[in-house]
Amino acid sequence: MGDYRRMPDKTHQITVNSTLSPQLFFFVLTHELAHLLAFEKSGYRISPHGTEWKSTFREMLLESIEVYEKELQPIILKFSRSPKANFMASPDLVRYFHIEDDNDETIFLENLAKGNRFIYKNNVYFIDEKSGKKYICTQLDTGRKYIFKPLSRVKKIIYES
Repeated sequence: MGDYRRMPDKTHQITVNSTLSPQLFFFVLTHELAHLLAFEKSGYRISPHGTEWKSTFREMLLESIEVYEKELQPIILKFSRSPKANFMASPDLVRYFHIEDDNDETIFLENLAKGNRFIYKNNVYFIDEKSGKKYICTQLDTGRKYIFKPLSRVKKIIYES
């Protein structure tokens, strides 16, 4: 969604996907600018998503909280407590920024119940159980067990009687 690079001539390049919603665009831009500021402040030997970046990103999120829509602000505040390199690590942000597509037949796995069947990457699975935040599922063709995250996008199999 975005990228920060220090160029060989010591200039900086930040790119952000222009098709993102304004709120997500600003969030990604803030993430990338945090790289620039952390590197400028602490030097280029720091880890890209290390302590210095996390601190900078946290400060920037908190300073810009008013830019975000009211219903997004508590999610940003929660995320800012311990910023991650990828917003996909925050189920709340993933749900908030999920873009509905009328042609998309998939749903989040967490919306299915134990015993439901679903398709993921052209394979059929059965939900055996939920263990903590993960789902233990059986691939029906092989009988092998797999662990899925709640926000995996799957297609529910609906049986007609």
